[in-house]
Amino acid sequence: MALGKFRYITITAVIVANMIGTGVFTSLGFQLVDIRSGFALLLLWAVGGLAALCGAISYAELGATFPRSGGEYNFLSRIYHPAAGFVSGWISAAVGFAAPTALAAMTFAAYFTSSLFGGASDTVEKGFAIALLIVLAAVHGTNHRYSGGTQVIFTVLKVVVILVFILATLVVVDSPQPVTFAPVTGDFSVITSGTFAVALIYVSFAYSGWNAATYLSSEIENPKKTLPWVLITGTSIVTVLYLALNFAFLYTAPMDAMVGEVEVGAIAAQVAFGEVAGSAFGVALALLLISTVSAMTMAGPRVIQVIGEDFPRLKFLGKVNSSGIPTTAIYIQSSIAILFILSSTFESILVFAGFTMALNTFVTVLGLFVMRFRHPDAQRPYKAFLYPLTPIIFLALTGWTLTFTLLMRPVEGLFSLGVIASGLLFYFLTTDKSPR
Repeated sequence: MALGKFRYITITAVIVANMIGTGVFTSLGFQLVDIRSGFALLLLWAVGGLAALCGAISYAELGATFPRSGGEYNFLSRIYHPAAGFVSGWISAAVGFAAPTALAAMTFAAYFTSSLFGGASDTVEKGFAIALLIVLAAVHGTNHRYSGGTQVIFTVLKVVVILVFILATLVVVDSPQPVTFAPVTGDFSVITSGTFAVALIYVSFAYSGWNAATYLSSEIENPKKTLPWVLITGTSIVTVLYLALNFAFLYTAPMDAMVGEVEVGAIAAQVAFGEVAGSAFGVALALLLISTVSAMTMAGPRVIQVIGEDFPRLKFLGKVNSSGIPTTAIYIQSSIAILFILSSTFESILVFAGFTMALNTFVTVLGLFVMRFRHPDAQRPYKAFLYPLTPIIFLALTGWTLTFTLLMRPVEGLFSLGVIASGLLFYFLTTDKSPR
């Protein structure tokens, strides 16, 4: 009997759920520390959306040309060298999915306990986060039907609650905050500064997940035709929602109340609807993060799986159950996420993960030019729209962000480069000569 395949709506749900999560519900508080312009703050999210869309268009060509699960691992192995693919998979396994999964679970726990119980100890919050990871790992370790169905349900709920929140704030708030969203004197110096570039790393993290469908390519119905439209559709939907949601936050809550705070959504909800109704919305926003953790638990382990399929000494990583689900990889990623929860602080994980994932996608989109140069006659079921403009926009924006982040947050940047170096070392230690 043929194994099940994920359909268009399921994969689109994976992208939307992967993207809408920790970043958009926490980033504004960190951005407000240095930026107080409504125009500049919304421009951050617009620029981030443009970069994500250009990245998605570039990945669409790569995914249609190389329709196999594994995302950057698959692309870089074919474009550059198996070592490059292995390091990318190493990053995805250790950072790209495990770290954001940990952050999403931590944010869920913080919102949930704050809104329902008025707060809780660090130990209790971590307990909630770890319990969520264990439950979802068990669900996604079953079969495609339960895995995909769970994802679609949670994603639909997420989008509905966000839309209700946005519309409700516009209707309920009688006295919006005195924030101007039109450019004013001084905004140009803000948006061309290093501070703006570093703030983009938070936005970049919030948009991470636009490439999630490429991790499931082998399990998508008709991937060469479906994958490009899934990537573009999912990214476009999220960009619009992000702009609207951050507008609602700034429209509703005083900037001073959100500066440096993680739970900006809960703060805005309490200002708009009062303590009781605000707490209810806070719980709803917390529940939305379940779909984010779910999506990452679903997509990320496929990278670990294909590494196990390609490298004989690591073949245990590619083990699947009778339904074709990579159970071993799922449990390994969830275990790494639990270690992050137990050992790291929220902001350090966020900056480190954002920088590392941005670097990974930068090298991958650059590979589109390498592939076009080396294999000009290769079959391309989909060609990147407006090539070479779209990949150039992505590389320029991402490169600018990476440069200033490394200059202004060197500890996280250097630690990220250390993870890459350790991946190369591990590749040579676990490989005989070359992968199968």
